[in-house]
Amino acid sequence: MRELRITPIRNGTVIDHIGDGLALEVLRIIGVKELDKDSTVSVALHVRSQKTGWKDIVKVENMELSPRKVNAIALIAPTATISIIREFKVREKRTVDLPDRIVGVLRCPNSNCITHQPEPVESEFEVARRTPVVLRCVYCERSVDEFLPLLA
Repeated sequence: MRELRITPIRNGTVIDHIGDGLALEVLRIIGVKELDKDSTVSVALHVRSQKTGWKDIVKVENMELSPRKVNAIALIAPTATISIIREFKVREKRTVDLPDRIVGVLRCPNSNCITHQPEPVESEFEVARRTPVVLRCVYCERSVDEFLPLLA
């Protein structure tokens, strides 16, 4: 059996335990196009996991995630862990945690919601249920349980 090796990064972020097949969505959330030209991005798809059977992994050099991006990842990959790497060592490791409120991460699916009007109103959802996740818009009260098409 051949072993695939991904080189270590000096500084950056490793997002592990992403649900199988969701790594490309995580890349979209973190904004790979916005990275500087010297940052390496490694993606491992369909990797065997003792915890979940199969998982994806994303490793991004020279990037630490904003809380907004972590919240977006928590919506689509609630089992993900995030490790902050500094000087080749894991300095911080945590699981993603869905907060009680999600601000500016999703677009409300209700086209009549005030967040779709020319008003400068940022979308805001509260968690109505955690398993499976259901969010409710605080402005129009529309419930949402599909997140990928609504990511801002």
